[in-house]
Amino acid sequence: MARIGIIIGSTRPGRNGEAVAQWVFERAQQRTSAEYELIDLADFALPHLDEALPAAMGQYAHDHTKNWAQTIARFDGYILVTPEYNHSTSGALKNAIDFLGNEWHNKVAGFVGYGVYGGVRAIEHLRLVFSQLQVATVSAAATFNLMTDFENMSTFRPAAYHEASVAALFDQVESWSEALSDVRDSGEEQAAA
Repeated sequence: MARIGIIIGSTRPGRNGEAVAQWVFERAQQRTSAEYELIDLADFALPHLDEALPAAMGQYAHDHTKNWAQTIARFDGYILVTPEYNHSTSGALKNAIDFLGNEWHNKVAGFVGYGVYGGVRAIEHLRLVFSQLQVATVSAAATFNLMTDFENMSTFRPAAYHEASVAALFDQVESWSEALSDVRDSGEEQAAA
C-alpha cells in the first residue's frame, strides 16, 4: 500500500495552511487504498539551508537534515499544501525541498493551494522545482480562494465542490505512486549494486 505524506507548506504564525491540510487529511483518512500521514514543516524547525555539500550527494552533516531526510524517504508520494506568496510558494517549503535530493526521486507529488488566486501560481512553481528532482506531478489539484473559501480570510470554510477535486487528487497521487514503485525499486537495486 502506498504511503502518502501531506506536507503543511507554511510555518508562518497564524497560517491558514494548517486548517486546509487538516481538512485534506480528514478526507484522506476515509480512503483505504493508501496510508496518509500529516507532516508539519513547523515540527522540523529547518534553518535556512545550511548543508555544505549539495543535496544530490546525500551526505548530510546536520541532525535536522537527517531527520527531515528520514521522514521524506518513508513516503511513496506527497500532497503539498502550499500558500501563495508573491506568485510562488512559501520560502519555508522551498527551503525544505532544497535540503534533500534522492529522497524525492521517482515519487509523485500532488498539490493543494490557497491564496487570493487559489495558490495556482505557487503550484505551477512547485511543478518546475519537482521536475528537476525527478518527481512526477499530477494534473489534479485542489485550490482554495481566500475570498470565497475562508471567512474573513482566516477561518477555513471550503465550498462543497472541493470534495470532488480533492478526491481526484487522491486518485491520481495513489495511482502514480503505485505506477512508480517499479522505478523506485529499480533505483534501489542499482544503488545497492
